Amino acid sequence: MASTTAAVPEVALRSGGARPMPAVGMGTAKFPAVAETTVKAVLEAVEVGYRHFDTAAMYATERPLGEALAEAVRRGLLASRKEVFVTSKLWCTQCHPQLVIRSLRESLQNLQMEYVDLYLIHWPISLKPGPAVFPVKRDDAVPFDFEGVWRAMEECHRLGLAKAIGVSNFTTSHLHKLLAAATVPPAVNQVEMNPVWQQRKLRGYCAEKGIHVAAYSPLGGQNWSGDGNAVLDSEVLAEIARARGKTVAQVALRWIYEQGVTPIVKSFSKERLKENLGIFDWGLADDDLRKIGQIPQKKIVKAAGMLFSAEGEFTSVDLADMEIVEE
Repeated sequence: MASTTAAVPEVALRSGGARPMPAVGMGTAKFPAVAETTVKAVLEAVEVGYRHFDTAAMYATERPLGEALAEAVRRGLLASRKEVFVTSKLWCTQCHPQLVIRSLRESLQNLQMEYVDLYLIHWPISLKPGPAVFPVKRDDAVPFDFEGVWRAMEECHRLGLAKAIGVSNFTTSHLHKLLAAATVPPAVNQVEMNPVWQQRKLRGYCAEKGIHVAAYSPLGGQNWSGDGNAVLDSEVLAEIARARGKTVAQVALRWIYEQGVTPIVKSFSKERLKENLGIFDWGLADDDLRKIGQIPQKKIVKAAGMLFSAEGEFTSVDLADMEIVEE
């Protein structure tokens, strides 16, 4: 079977032992998670050329992802596990120094793997230990021990359980605190980013510090309020797409790629998966980039709105310390 993997560029991460990260990843967050659907979608993604897969303890897709990749090796779609780049994430209830390694070992057991290529702190938020539930009670939030948790992440890296370590949903102020304590700096910061939320300040900071940025919701997902999708409904992007003979999704993904950022695209449709890889053999014109740069900005994912119930009080932390919105 012909594979498109040769057409997918890779980016080297600043972390010893990590394989380069393929420039587009497949996200597996789907609620509720259905194991059979995930396995089928991952196998189809491997068939069309994906070698980069993103999961998390919270998504409940680690096990089906691991099963799909093991099956892909059995079928000869992959030569070995080494061909794929796998990311997982540490959930907020496990963001305690003594729980980090145990949590990663559980993830590895689910994935049927000896290591992940990248392990991320999912949010700059620590919750009381316990089962993961949604929404989170406000009084379950506790102060985040940046130094202690990062030391445990560094130990995961030292033990070879994670070839690279990083963070997700961290603002420049969170990164500043972390870097002050880090011996091994984070290789990646995965954040919401797309033409409607461009993260210019954060990207500038990460570039200065040698932290690679990965983009979740690159097509404006996570918008469950029913008021449309500001990326896919963008007339600016639609006009560029028509002129270039591309889809709006391809224009958005190409723009992200041209910013030096890795999009993590969540699609379980084989046709869309294939379409989302069709971004490497063409480019945007300066005028396209100027127009995209003028799109009004709107953040969708926010800590208070996404994670916490509206009731109750933040008794031991300030919401401002956890918020992930910055211009």
